[in-house]
Amino acid sequence: MSTTGGPAFPTTKPLDSWGDPNQGMTLRDWFAGKVMQAILTNNKLEDCDDFVVASCAYQMADFMLKAREQK
Repeated sequence: MSTTGGPAFPTTKPLDSWGDPNQGMTLRDWFAGKVMQAILTNNKLEDCDDFVVASCAYQMADFMLKAREQK
């Protein structure tokens, strides 16, 4: 498995007009988005630096992918 976890929502759709499979976002991106959503719903974090929030979200996504490999 790749470090991105592969596509978040795999599809059997045909290739796009350039001949590339339409994979959409990676599982890593989807995990990070969910983590970031949870972080931002915490009212105590209103003034957090955007880069720090995004970095933390991707770090947690990486941990989630690693945990999936160990199941």
